[in-house]
Amino acid sequence: MVEASPDTPVIVLTGRHDPSGVDALAVGAQDYLVKDDITPDLLVRSIRYAVERKRAQLISQQLRDARQSSVEKARLERGLLPTPLLRTDAVQCATYYQPGHNHAVLGGDFFDVVEVRDGLIRAVIGDVMGHGPDEAALGVHLRVAWRTLVLAGASDAQVLPILETLLKAESGDHPGYATACDVTVDVAAGTVAMRVAGHPAPLRWEHGKAAYLDVAVGPPLGVEGPGAAAASGQDPGWAETCVSLDPGSSLFLYTDGLLDAYANLGGDRDLGIGELIDAVTACAADGAAAPTWIPALVADAPNRSVDDTAVVVITTRRPPD
Repeated sequence: MVEASPDTPVIVLTGRHDPSGVDALAVGAQDYLVKDDITPDLLVRSIRYAVERKRAQLISQQLRDARQSSVEKARLERGLLPTPLLRTDAVQCATYYQPGHNHAVLGGDFFDVVEVRDGLIRAVIGDVMGHGPDEAALGVHLRVAWRTLVLAGASDAQVLPILETLLKAESGDHPGYATACDVTVDVAAGTVAMRVAGHPAPLRWEHGKAAYLDVAVGPPLGVEGPGAAAASGQDPGWAETCVSLDPGSSLFLYTDGLLDAYANLGGDRDLGIGELIDAVTACAADGAAAPTWIPALVADAPNRSVDDTAVVVITTRRPPD
């Protein structure tokens, strides 16, 4: 009975004074009564106690499930949300991650930042199609693979093709795709080199003005074309775009969850790019440092995004006066 209806309190009625009643308690009954000893008051009290015991049992189970879910989420967070690996004070870095509110675990957005040598910063941000633990795990795989490739000295042109190969291998019988923006910031040269696979282009805040960068955008990882071309030694399809980044300037990397929060949902849908640029400009007008802008950008967004949201802000150090 307990197995058939686990949320229903069970009271066992027995005609014998023997261990059978205790045995019933051991397998899930809330109480047992002996027929010859039943009184109206005893029956009413037994029912009430059984209901309360079952309620307490269910609450305890829910708490255990919540704790287990919290442990699993923390484990995912440790893999998905890395600590930027910076060797010098050449840049300041701020990050943000918020899963979509329609699911209980982290989604597939991922990011990472590594200073491979003094003043040369590598960064990535990406978004695996879908939500949930499978996508979160795949995001972790891609992020760890990216960091491994960067620390192993893989060239910029090799990174996205290898990530695409990993994506296809890990997706198995459920092929999907992921967007990514792979960035190299050379602080000494004052440049940023980017390779974009179907991902929103970064924003640059420079000389008091925010701008949406015009970058070459290749197809998302997992979409037929680039991987096969790379394997044959041809152009992998993710062209490099280089722009300037003067000292004291900031580069904003983000996933489309942030754009959704600024998109105009009425009439002709606006992607939210113009609104996001205006919001960054407003933050700059307040005089606060760029790494502190993220909370305001998220809190002041006109819409609540249902998608995962990740943001990385990289700010180059100003030269000493």
